[in-house]
Amino acid sequence: MTLVMGVLNVTPDSFSDGGKWFDHDAAIARGLEMVAQGADVVDVGGESTRPGAGPVSEAEERRRILPAVAALAPAVRVSVDTRKASVAEAAIEAGATLINDVSSTLWPVAARARVGWIAMHMLGEPRTMQDAPHYDDVVTEVCDFLAERVRAAEAGGVEEIWVDPGIGFGKTMNHNLQLLHHLDRLVALGRPVLVATSRKAFIGRLAAGPGEPPAPIEERLAGSLATAVWAVAHGAATVRVHDVAETVQAVRLMTLDPETAAA
Repeated sequence: MTLVMGVLNVTPDSFSDGGKWFDHDAAIARGLEMVAQGADVVDVGGESTRPGAGPVSEAEERRRILPAVAALAPAVRVSVDTRKASVAEAAIEAGATLINDVSSTLWPVAARARVGWIAMHMLGEPRTMQDAPHYDDVVTEVCDFLAERVRAAEAGGVEEIWVDPGIGFGKTMNHNLQLLHHLDRLVALGRPVLVATSRKAFIGRLAAGPGEPPAPIEERLAGSLATAVWAVAHGAATVRVHDVAETVQAVRLMTLDPETAAA
């Protein structure tokens, strides 16, 4: 069954829920709410990687995330969404068992700690990644990059490796759609594929009518669910989402065993 990863941004500036869970108690309560809604993994992040976002210091990032990681780890699998080795190490010490790595560089940390690692493709870095991204063949280039990252991590001793095409990370709407359309090529790499489309800008643009502005974030649930269902149908092992309860229901319906369901 496809796993559902809940997004917990302990930040003031993430594109969708920045500031909502910035308080430690609010973040922990939201994490536990997602567990009750059926999240298989809660992904805790303390630095926004939205387009145009600036960096956060290591000390500040640790301050933001560690209370939530420590509080949630006994209740659910926790991943840490970071680009910094020291932050990943501190989160693992607090109970995280998976590194969600948008930089695709932290496999040595995962190897030393014997935890899982998610390699994601990003063109450039968050501050500039949406400044006219260009590929000759986006699907081939993303697949080749992730295959190379998998080989490096395997050689370094990482046992649990996931791959993520990085929807919206240095991609135009057409690039995102091409990657979703050819998800089978990512699945063919032989590692669990994570797809993260939830509430992203391209969904807002697709949801808008001709000549209309993009649909606002709070009106992107239907599109988020549609892309999650597409990802499940085409082999994704995990979908990373903000709307956990709704996505859990959709994934369960997508993966029902007819014989068991009818019993």
